[in-house]
Amino acid sequence: MPGFTGVFPVFNIQFKIGIKGLASTEADMVTIADMESFSTKIDGKAETWTSFSTSGWERSLMTSKAFSVDLKGKRNVGDPGNDYVAATAWKDGLDCSTKGQILFPDGAKVDFNCVIDVKNVGGGDAKNVAPLEFELKGDGKPQYTPAPKTV
Repeated sequence: MPGFTGVFPVFNIQFKIGIKGLASTEADMVTIADMESFSTKIDGKAETWTSFSTSGWERSLMTSKAFSVDLKGKRNVGDPGNDYVAATAWKDGLDCSTKGQILFPDGAKVDFNCVIDVKNVGGGDAKNVAPLEFELKGDGKPQYTPAPKTV
């Protein structure tokens, strides 16, 4: 939807996961079926100081950041993205590291390395559909690509 402007429904945001870990290429990036909700957290860390030249007013500088994306949905056996994420529940170390991608409706995107932290891979009442809930924890600085300019 390059050139898109205005408000948009949240379902127009796409999340992709690299199914070959950190070696994933663009061709290995797949959507994760049946995700229902997400939240993004960006945690900025600022150092503050007060110098003589500021007449007692504090100064600040953003010195580091961390980010994560929590996704919640349903376990969909047979979907490559859903299967890949679910399988990391039983892994550790670098076997939980991969690449992630967020595609926004205006054409902007964020590419990032991440660690998959599965929180729930099938629980609930007998009448429920099995959940898949996980956090993508950013590993290093993400690459943000702005939306293409519209003419």
